[in-house]
Amino acid sequence: MQSLLALLPTWVPEFAWPWLWLALPLPLLMYAWPLREDASPALRVPYESARLQLRGKRRRGGALLRSLLLWLAWFCLVAAAARPQQLGEPIEPPRQARQMMLAVDLSGSMSEPDMQLGARVVDRLTAAKAVLADFLDRREGDRIGLVVFGQQAYALTPLTADRASVREQLRDSVVGLAGRETALGDAIALSVKRLREQPEGQRVLILLTDGVNTAGVLEPLKAADLAKAEGVRVYTVAFGASGGGSLFGVQLPGGEDQVDEKTLGKIASETGGRFFRARDTDELVGIYAELDRLEPVKDAGPAVRPRIERYAWPLGVALLLGLIALAWRGWRR
Repeated sequence: MQSLLALLPTWVPEFAWPWLWLALPLPLLMYAWPLREDASPALRVPYESARLQLRGKRRRGGALLRSLLLWLAWFCLVAAAARPQQLGEPIEPPRQARQMMLAVDLSGSMSEPDMQLGARVVDRLTAAKAVLADFLDRREGDRIGLVVFGQQAYALTPLTADRASVREQLRDSVVGLAGRETALGDAIALSVKRLREQPEGQRVLILLTDGVNTAGVLEPLKAADLAKAEGVRVYTVAFGASGGGSLFGVQLPGGEDQVDEKTLGKIASETGGRFFRARDTDELVGIYAELDRLEPVKDAGPAVRPRIERYAWPLGVALLLGLIALAWRGWRR
């Protein structure tokens, strides 16, 4: 039924109470109702019949017009009582959005060129930007903010539905913009501060880093406690090849993994999120696809067309016709 109504033009009227149209012939029924004859005596005069015929000839035309006006007025009254409604333009309900902060590491190690993007060897930040840009394209309806961190944490964009501005700020971010070290705790705390006023159940933080906490005034686990208290789910993504460094894009063996997976995993588990490990671009793409599944963008409901009450129009016409009929009767008299 809703799909059929959506096909109707906006000017086609509908009636909320169409059964009231049954009252349209009511004046005819009242006119035809048998009345009791008056048995009281009347004075009969010889010229009564002729006088009535003369008056009838004079007033027949005026009475016909007045009757027509009254019938039109009655028709409009019945139309108003049936509640005519007009369908407005289709309105699509808004999607249920997430309030999501992206915290991206800009420390010095993000310049390590150990990632493959297509046929090119790129640094970690360039690879992360490409994957995040694709992730943003799929988050239609969400309000997203961007925090970058190094030695300090900075909010580049507040929570906004303008994903293009977030993408532009992310594209312009460079390694070392916030310092060469890594302040994980401060980045989490700043993101929680931006999310704490948002609706409960929709506060999400996605933290991407390739290092360990080496700066800042707040320990990462203390910041995780703050996020938990504020109902912020934190998804942590450890990004970068494992140890050994690289030479011309070729990963060298040996060395230790510089990512603090234990701390990142505990942050995620304490706040109801998940920890992910990405050692190359393909794994990072898969992680953000998994994040889409864990934090889905709920589709909007079907488009609806509001009903606009239009009973005032026929009611006004009925009142106008009634006044004209009344004025016509007075003028004829």
